[in-house]
Amino acid sequence: MKIIVLNGSPRKKNTSMLVAAFKEGAESKGHEVTEFRVAKMKIDPCLACEHCHGKGNGVCAIKDDFVELRAAIEASDMVVFASPIYYFNITGQLQTAISRFYAAPLDLVKKAALIMSSASPDVYDGAKAQYRDILKWYKAEDKGVFSFIGDVAEGDDACEEIRKFGANL
Repeated sequence: MKIIVLNGSPRKKNTSMLVAAFKEGAESKGHEVTEFRVAKMKIDPCLACEHCHGKGNGVCAIKDDFVELRAAIEASDMVVFASPIYYFNITGQLQTAISRFYAAPLDLVKKAALIMSSASPDVYDGAKAQYRDILKWYKAEDKGVFSFIGDVAEGDDACEEIRKFGANL
């Protein structure tokens, strides 16, 4: 299975460590996993220009790193959304990438999972609601929602849980 991970974390700890553990587990079973660190990519916000729904015929007028990202998602079997939760929802960088799905066809996301980390408990509801809406819109199969509280370290329970998830897809 071809899996795309949209990592919304601007840092290399916690969420990124969970992504690495997921990738390791999934690749151990022969899945192809490509991570996009959207917080480091040049992805402009949707302009609501409607080019994509008019003469663009499904193609966004903005030519930035989302062009590569969209092509990878279209060729994938599964999308994993991974984000720290800083203020009750996914990062702005990941949100900007998701908003660009507006131009995409209704079969863009086939299977999906959500991985979140935060220093605070009980802050995941906004991200979970958006994820459920994405599943509903694309009629995508939910493969799992994971939330972790506190710092993540290699080999801890959080990494083991997410590594096993990847290996059991």
